Amino acid sequence: MKSLYVECVVHAAIVAGAPLNFRCEGTASPTVAPMTKTVMITGAGSGFGKNASIALAALGHHVIATTETEAQAEALRAEAPQLTVEKLDITTDDVAKVAAWDIDVLINNAGAGQTGPMADVPIDRVRHLFEVNVFGTLAVTQAVLKNMVAKGSGRIIIMSSIAGVMAGPTFGPYAMTKHALEAMGKAMRVELAPVGIDVTLINPGPYQTGFNDRMADSMWEWFGDASLNASAAPLFKMIGEMITGGQMDPVEVTQRLVELTEAETTTENNFVPPHIAAQLAARAPG
Repeated sequence: MKSLYVECVVHAAIVAGAPLNFRCEGTASPTVAPMTKTVMITGAGSGFGKNASIALAALGHHVIATTETEAQAEALRAEAPQLTVEKLDITTDDVAKVAAWDIDVLINNAGAGQTGPMADVPIDRVRHLFEVNVFGTLAVTQAVLKNMVAKGSGRIIIMSSIAGVMAGPTFGPYAMTKHALEAMGKAMRVELAPVGIDVTLINPGPYQTGFNDRMADSMWEWFGDASLNASAAPLFKMIGEMITGGQMDPVEVTQRLVELTEAETTTENNFVPPHIAAQLAARAPG
């Protein structure tokens, strides 16, 4: 019954924004509600971050939803007044204010994307990816951990990617950063377990959040006839079309974010959506 209710709330968050007076008709709310938690979600201006923020607030949690820009923050405040919305560019000194917040669950969702062949992708674009996806994520996590370690409890959820466990043509720059996140998360999991803090990585693939569309288009901002791989342009376009043409409903991942947030304890190291896990298994040798 609980999972049906959560699924209903997640669907509503994605489709209708789950207003304050929202109720899932035909499903019962859980008999025993989970303890209200303070949840911080980065990159909440769109996609998984926005969906999870609205769903968790609808379930009674205090959600601090952060966005990269003030314009995104203003738009989210207007759409979802039940959220505490903060402008937080994780690559800047904005991160300093996070240390004062008492967070129970941190969902590291903020991220950037870039596609293109490794032979000539502009280094400044790769550097920006690392600043956002790796260094920014680590900076926020370190800031939140000060209070978590002091109270001896907490949960860190890191939005990695299927690109954190594999890499393919044009996805090298993005995969580099997600492989780094996998290393960070796996090391932290072992280091923080003795002080009562769980760390879980999420490995989604192409979902209908708008992120993959923007990432697939990013290489065409600089790739052209002078590129070292110019002759492979038709192949690269086909790869982008395959990714953007086969995207899935984000409900599955959003629901798992909610479940991981509400769980009292979790031994889950990585959550890989079942169909993504099947694809990885099919690629495995032998």
